[in-house]
Order: sequence, then structure tokens, then C-alpha cells
Amino acid sequence: MAEMTVDTDYKLMEINMGPQHPATHGVLRLKLLLDGETVVKCTPIIGYLHTGIEKTMENKTYKQALTCTDRIDYLGPLLNNLAYTLSIEKLIELEVPEKAVWARVILAELTRLNSHLVWVGTHALDIGAMSMFFYAFREREVLLKLFEDCSGQRMMCSYITPGGLYYELPDNFEDAVRNILRTFPSMIDEYEDLLTNNQIWINRTKGVGIISAEDAINHGLTGPTLRGSGVNYDVRKANPYCDYEKFQFEVPLGSTGDCYDRYLCRIEEMRQSLKIIQQAIDGLPEGQVRSDNYKYVLPPRVKVMKGMEYMIHEFKLVAHGMIPPRGEAYVPIESGKGELGFYIVSDGTKKPYRVKVRPPCFVNLSAIHKMVEGKLIADVIAVIGSIDIVLGEIDR
Repeated sequence: MAEMTVDTDYKLMEINMGPQHPATHGVLRLKLLLDGETVVKCTPIIGYLHTGIEKTMENKTYKQALTCTDRIDYLGPLLNNLAYTLSIEKLIELEVPEKAVWARVILAELTRLNSHLVWVGTHALDIGAMSMFFYAFREREVLLKLFEDCSGQRMMCSYITPGGLYYELPDNFEDAVRNILRTFPSMIDEYEDLLTNNQIWINRTKGVGIISAEDAINHGLTGPTLRGSGVNYDVRKANPYCDYEKFQFEVPLGSTGDCYDRYLCRIEEMRQSLKIIQQAIDGLPEGQVRSDNYKYVLPPRVKVMKGMEYMIHEFKLVAHGMIPPRGEAYVPIESGKGELGFYIVSDGTKKPYRVKVRPPCFVNLSAIHKMVEGKLIADVIAVIGSIDIVLGEIDR
């Protein structure tokens, strides 16, 4: 019998995680170089969901382009509406009624809750905590119902528009918001009971995906991914918009910059959002929710005989065009993922000459190699979830 020999020579193995892998959410591909189960190199490859939205917006009127914003980060549509709208309003120097401003704050924070609920549900599911997914989507359904009452749509709302809101707030708006304020804190407590001190959850997230404050700043990270590393930067505080300087709230910070810190930051952000919503609904001013500057804003819908209202309204939509002066504008906001803004250039026509999105997910994903190299391949799943990416925003 021939003597058995063991070949100790081996090569590093290159594999693709995604785009079909469930934890890469369908359209992200990570090219991983592995030494056994240890990640030596990670290269994110994107473009599988490319839609050309920025170029599409340049070929639509300013009002038509608003509908494209919903489809970028489709888990935070009203925040996208708000970022685009604020840049337009800066471009044309349009004043917005105070009631609309405070209603926007309520809607923005409800959308932040919606975004974080999807994050905690899918992130936990990726790691193996299946129950969290069902609980988070149970609460999200309440928010989607309110968005539908406001705009007629559950996700692609296009409700925050230049000049204010597209429709008046529904009659049940205040009651629905106060019901959320009454019920959601105990739901967040329930999430923490399930995860925060769960030893399996701690083992999968603590000390995993660490990025230092210096590296986070150098890579341009924003949102909870940056604040998890202890960097105190929130656009609502650093560069207030929509009267955020009038609201009392704290900016949650981490210390080590790992997956667990990013989890704690988002959980606390949900509580802080409820705190902001409480202040805004208590102090919601009276008045109208649309500017009366009819040079740029459509007049309210006219109540006429049944069958005529739609025809009159459509005539106004066709006849009324927004033509900003030449110039450029950029107004950043704090979305659920980080700093979001629309850089818009006007050439004095009814269509924007240039639209460029500053997307937080795209920038945050660029630092994933810093978080996973030297870690196990199983940790890659936890890191992807912890930075909370939406590929619709990354690919555009």
C-alpha cells in the first residue's frame, strides 16, 4: 500500500456572496477572498438594480420628478420627498406655512420609524431571530395605513411637495398619531426584551464589524453607522431644517463602532423619534398646509359638480408649470440611513438641468471592507444588516 501524504499547500479561495444570497437583499454582490472561513478581502459590486433615476428626473418637470424620489430609498419615501422638496424651495425661495413644516416633521419621524422597523426585522432575520421580523412588520403596518390615509399610497407617497403637502391632513391624523405614541414605546421595549440582552444576539453582533471613529469620518459615513462609532453628527442638529432646532431630542451614540452599537443607536433613535413626534403633534399650528404662491404651487382642488372636479384639476396640472430661476441648490437632511440630499441645477426651464443625489447607503457601503476583513464569513451577514443598506438608493 502506498504511503499517504498530506498536502499542506493551499490557495486562498474567491467566492461570490450574492446577488442571489438572501442576506444581500437580492441585488448586492460581495466578492470575498477567503482564507478558510476568514475574510481576507471584500469588494462590493453594485449595479444590479440600476434604474438611471437621476437622468430620468432631468427629463421630467420638477413636479413630475418628485415621484422618482419615492423609488430611491423605498423604505423612506417621505424623507426622500422632503430632501428633494427642500432643495426646490431653496431654489425658488418659496415660503411654506408653519403647519406644513411641523406636519413634515411628524411625517419624517414616522418614516424614520418605518425605516428602522424594516431594518430591525430583516437584520434580526438574517442572523436567525425570526420572530422579530413578524413583530416589526406588525408595527410597520400601522404606519403604512397612516401614510395611505394621507396620500392614498402605502409606500410611493409623493405627499411632501414644493410649497407644503399635496393634500390636507386626513381627519383622523391626530388620533392615529397619538395612538402610535401610546402603543409604540411598549413595542420597542418588547424588541429590547428579545434582543438587547440575548446572549446569542450579543455573540453575533458585539465586537463584530468594528469601524473606528477616524475611519468612519474618513470614509464619509453618516447616520447610525457613523454615530455607532461615537461621532456626534446628526444633520437635524448640525444644520437644522424644518424647525428641528425647536424640538428637544438626544442624538444616541455608540462607543466601539460594532454591529451591537449600531443596533443600540437605532433602537434609541426610534424612541427619540417618538419624542419629537409628541412635541410636534402637541404644538401643531392651525392654518393651511400649502403655500398660496400660485406662481409655483397648484391651487387647492375646487369642489364642483361630480364628474367635473377631476377634469378641472387635470387642466390645472397641465396648464400650471414650475419654472425656477437659474441657479443651484442643495439642502441635506437626516434620513433613516444618514445624510441625504439632492443637488439641483436649474437652467431656467421647466425641467432640472442636473440632479445629483447624495445617498447615505452608497457611501456607507463603501466602508464594508473595513468592517469585515479579518472576520469570519458568517460575520459578513451581520455587518451587511448593521449598516442598513437599500440597493434602490445605492444603484439609482
